[in-house]
Amino acid sequence: MKINKLVIAVGVGLVMASGSALALPGADSGHGTVTFTGTIIDAPCSIAPDSIDQTVSLGQISNKVLEGGGKSTPVPFQIKLEDCNVESLTDKTVTTTFDGTPAGSATDLFAIAGTASGAGVAVTADDGVPVTLGEAASTTGIMSGDNELNFAAYLTALDASSAIVPGDFTSVANFTLAYN
Repeated sequence: MKINKLVIAVGVGLVMASGSALALPGADSGHGTVTFTGTIIDAPCSIAPDSIDQTVSLGQISNKVLEGGGKSTPVPFQIKLEDCNVESLTDKTVTTTFDGTPAGSATDLFAIAGTASGAGVAVTADDGVPVTLGEAASTTGIMSGDNELNFAAYLTALDASSAIVPGDFTSVANFTLAYN
């Protein structure tokens, strides 16, 4: 009986020793990588990281809203400028130019891609005027420090006779800033 107790004690000791060997310092308990990216630009303002590559959800829009030339409710979005130093600017202003694939001959609508069709995405400046692809939107005054450039986007029928086909869509608008 004493031998059985000794064997059990030695066995338990070995299991405990091997269990603690699994948790030795330096053992890989998980790992990963953090990659930092960015760009140094020659500009009086930095662009906030969350403004560089944005996704603006226009929501789930009824095809009935778009029929006959209708449009969805505009969704606001911003381009945030940080740490601006405008001392060297003459007018202390910035203009934003949006560019992308036009929706057919409509130079104020961005084309949509996906299974939906018959509509395009419009972007408006802070004044509510739709931007024209490739042309500067209205000029915005900026000051030293942080600034926000306000825009809105909505989905609209290509024209009053467009057949609106339901489905998923995406649309891409690139922006460029010019300081004055």
